[in-house]
Amino acid sequence: MKKNALIVWGGWDGHEPEQVSHIFKGILEEENFNVEVSNSLDSYADPEKLKSLDLIVPHWTMGEIDKKYVLNISDAVMSGVGLAGCHGGMCDSFRNNVDWQFMTGGNWVAHPGNDGVEYMVNIKHSTSPLLEGFSDFKVVSEQYYLHVDPAVEVLATTRFPVVDGPHATNKAVDMPVVWTKRWGQGHVFYNALGHQANIVAMPEVSLIMRRGFLWAANGKNSSEALVTSANGNGSVYTGMGDSQ
Repeated sequence: MKKNALIVWGGWDGHEPEQVSHIFKGILEEENFNVEVSNSLDSYADPEKLKSLDLIVPHWTMGEIDKKYVLNISDAVMSGVGLAGCHGGMCDSFRNNVDWQFMTGGNWVAHPGNDGVEYMVNIKHSTSPLLEGFSDFKVVSEQYYLHVDPAVEVLATTRFPVVDGPHATNKAVDMPVVWTKRWGQGHVFYNALGHQANIVAMPEVSLIMRRGFLWAANGKNSSEALVTSANGNGSVYTGMGDSQ
């Protein structure tokens, strides 16, 4: 049986959201998904439709979103719907909504040197099989500095500093590039690579996204117990919705 995915793109045009979403659609269709593509945040308005999906792929940068839409997505992911995305399309989507940042596992804060920085992506040995067979690889793009949830499982890192800046007077740090996270029963996957479509189309990056999509879409088949609604209707306090 085919799985169902929703891709929602928009926000800052510099990230080429329409082109990147086209690449994502092709990957998912190759994996036998039914794929709906939308350029409207109103696609998040129907909570029951979202819960009927297997995967949500956000690719929206530097936007503003109705708090209710974030809670709808959170409820869907907690029920087992996967959430997977890349670069600013997922972890620089809604800077004013900390609930979104809590769910996704991190948020962009800087890219020293801007675009065109040459750096290494280092594969980290972990309990996850998602990046099995990968070797370290080089990228010429933005190197994302993120504020990251310590609960994530880090699958790849990059080392700072590469270029000069106020951060360079600190000791060297390994910044997460690829991670997974659990949100209730849902699987959350993030890849910081993907500034524009040419980076997403790199063989290493597109394969990372392919594997991430498939893993995230498997949340409904996991054995984890369901948790309460993000709207606070259940008996367990979630922490969601108090910050807006």
